[in-house]
Amino acid sequence: MNRSGTTGEAVHRTPVLIVGGSLVGLSTSLFLGRLGVPHTLVERHASTSIHPRGRGNNVRTMELFRTAGVQQRIVEAASVLKDNHGILQTPSLVGDAGEWLFRTIDPGGGLARFSPAGWCLCSQNDLEPVLLRSARELGGDLRYNTEMMSFDQDGDGVTARVKSRETGEHTTIRADYLVAADGPRSPVRERLGIGHNGPGDLFHNVSVTFTSRGLASVVGDRRFIVCYLTSPDADGALLPVDNRENWVFHAPWHPEHGETLEEFTDERLTAHIRRAVGVPDLDVTVTGRAAWHAAERVAQRYAEGRVFLAGDSAHEMSPTGAFGSNTGIQDAHNLAWKLAAVLGGWAGPGLLDSYDAERRPVAEATSARASSRSVEHSHPGYTPDAEAAALAGRKGGILNVALGYRYPRGAVLGADPATPVVPEGLALNGEPGSRAPHLWLDRAGARVSTLDLYERSLVLLASPHSPWLAAAAEAAVTLPVPLEAYGVGEGADLVPENGADWAAAHGVTPDGAVLVRPDGFVAWRHEGRAADPARTLRDTVATLLSRT
Repeated sequence: MNRSGTTGEAVHRTPVLIVGGSLVGLSTSLFLGRLGVPHTLVERHASTSIHPRGRGNNVRTMELFRTAGVQQRIVEAASVLKDNHGILQTPSLVGDAGEWLFRTIDPGGGLARFSPAGWCLCSQNDLEPVLLRSARELGGDLRYNTEMMSFDQDGDGVTARVKSRETGEHTTIRADYLVAADGPRSPVRERLGIGHNGPGDLFHNVSVTFTSRGLASVVGDRRFIVCYLTSPDADGALLPVDNRENWVFHAPWHPEHGETLEEFTDERLTAHIRRAVGVPDLDVTVTGRAAWHAAERVAQRYAEGRVFLAGDSAHEMSPTGAFGSNTGIQDAHNLAWKLAAVLGGWAGPGLLDSYDAERRPVAEATSARASSRSVEHSHPGYTPDAEAAALAGRKGGILNVALGYRYPRGAVLGADPATPVVPEGLALNGEPGSRAPHLWLDRAGARVSTLDLYERSLVLLASPHSPWLAAAAEAAVTLPVPLEAYGVGEGADLVPENGADWAAAHGVTPDGAVLVRPDGFVAWRHEGRAADPARTLRDTVATLLSRT
């Protein structure tokens, strides 16, 4: 809604203002749109990313995009790299030297036991347009070429002043809440005076886009995600864009030694790529370059009043493992349902406090793991200190980071606060604070995953004819909250495939019940019968949603 302010400047009102239109900002818009929350997004750049980066979308992120209805569009946008798997490390690409750090991310196809989704290699420049289109189809007000100049907040909302970089027109935006997805140098975070924890800068690279028709024949049938080239005088990381003639090369950069970005001329980069690949006369045409900085930093807090940090504004991570963008997208999903609940009046404002309590520990654990993987993979340009090297004593462990992370504290009841945020192994068994188990179900003749049930409401699972089902119906009316209840088992609405035991999978008896949040995390479970199911569930839901 727009109206004139006292100075004649246009005033635009919106429940949520998103600052930043890259992966995390666009994901926030998508998730809010799915939940029916009106919002406005402003992004200072004129369009989505044009540089191929941030390509690894992990299984948890793809689960979220599946629920949001955009998984197939993303898979189609990523089709050119669908056969690329594994990470190769080699002195050069000439001959058969080198080793695969891993050949496939899901050896044996075991991931299907845990998830209906899979990993997807989709570069940021291909993914962002899909998210933009989908967010706009859901009614999102997304304004590119628009820069936020300043903002202030009070007890009732946030007032931001934005400017069109195309016309110079200024607009005042009044929002209930502001989500800052404005990158690692976040002006919003700086304005709030929020500092960082963590070791800081790790290493620096120059990302080079280039074309080469001859490189495909040198690579041959080695369809890698990334190749670490380890020649002492020309190390770097090579990434395919289309496996034919478009490529990206990450060249180490050492500003700490006085090296400037201007020194990375086309001639220097061409020679470096040729030496790294091992072909002195390789055709190389540099088409672009951009500096990037690998760091390990996490904001000291994720919220200040009605302003929330998400993505790189809240945390920076080493790129090894592609944890950074995935963690940011998962930030957006966690925050979106909580904003929807508070704005919709079915949760108290205290629910928003759980965003920091849940997501900041995940970023701290994940960023440490990302740095460890950079050591394990000997990432070009990274010379770890003794402490970092000592912490990297193990390989693997990516799935427990991507899918198995937990919320020991926050909007959950019954979670063990001593549980590690990132466990050593992967055990998705219905414990409160963990991502709910995946089971295939028959639902009126359609095959669905349990994860497909979770998006717009709390969901209670119980056995057919259980008193917990009637208790859920009563709680939904008396509180009131959006709460769906499903009987699971033979003769029920949801029938597990192959006779799977839903109760055992969720860590309860057939007399028990499990309550799952809209983001697919287990909020609470009761292992068996209760003397008064209606009261037990009503009190549980009220506590979870900060209504008491």
